[in-house]
Amino acid sequence: MMLARLLALLLCALLTACASRAPRRAESTPRQSAGTSGIDDDVSRPQSQRYRKAGDGGPDGPAIDVSKIPEPVPRAEPRSRYGNKERYEVLGKSYRVMNDARGYVERGIASWYGNKFHGYLTSSFEKYDMYAFSAAHKTLPLPSYARVTNLDNGKSVIVRVNDRGPFHDNRLIDLSYAAAVKIGVWPKGTGVVEVRAIDPSQSGDAGSTTASASPANEKPVGSAKPPAIGAAAALDSKSSAIGHARIYLQLGAFGERANAERSLAQAQRAGLADVSIATATVEGRSIHRVRLGPLADAAAADAMSRRIERLGLGTPRVAIEN
Repeated sequence: MMLARLLALLLCALLTACASRAPRRAESTPRQSAGTSGIDDDVSRPQSQRYRKAGDGGPDGPAIDVSKIPEPVPRAEPRSRYGNKERYEVLGKSYRVMNDARGYVERGIASWYGNKFHGYLTSSFEKYDMYAFSAAHKTLPLPSYARVTNLDNGKSVIVRVNDRGPFHDNRLIDLSYAAAVKIGVWPKGTGVVEVRAIDPSQSGDAGSTTASASPANEKPVGSAKPPAIGAAAALDSKSSAIGHARIYLQLGAFGERANAERSLAQAQRAGLADVSIATATVEGRSIHRVRLGPLADAAAADAMSRRIERLGLGTPRVAIEN
């Protein structure tokens, strides 16, 4: 019994140490020995030394036909032993893992990851397979299932979420290489998407779950329950907005109009253009959002975010609107 407790304490210390040094991973896991893949995954190493490749990319060989890859069939699974810590911190920001994925819907910017991580352990202690339809998300339970729809072209794919990330300020979900190809995010690199959690117990179309929307600009620390927002911002899985999604950066959200006007004036004095106030009713209350945009794409949003931070106006949040 004493030996088992000592081993458990040692493992806990390893997880804590690795999580503080690995920005892309929220929670580390025991070492994976080299196997048939030839990968020796020592998660105690710093992120810069853990992977054989310095940069990420697509397949080393010919491109694959993703239409021949079967999508995962959503099914009820027990929560993973790893990657589901109730609250964790990465790069100074705190995140809270949801107790339940049901009802989760959110819009934001998707990115993807590929051969640099292929064969290495994910946050759930499963090997990452760039040729499977999977994804990394900061707060959805591991594992869980979601339908990801590219709002620029209407293409969608069901993914199994088994990893944590991406920990880039303006990213909602990290898709596997195969999933990114399937919906047209690769090779562009990013795409504006809707992520809709799937409840395996529901019959019918796996992506048609009726739900309220989670705001794309929510703070890193969110509710453990699926967040809700008013009908004005509700998302429909068959939205007519496909191809017309626009990217904004939200500088602040205020209950009092006067506070929003002061924030707007501050942004204008700093030399920011295309800043306005958008008012919406959320749960019976008027919320006044100070936002900048629309912006051309994710790259423009990233560049503008850095400028806003340099001006001392805080870190803006991405908001996707019709």
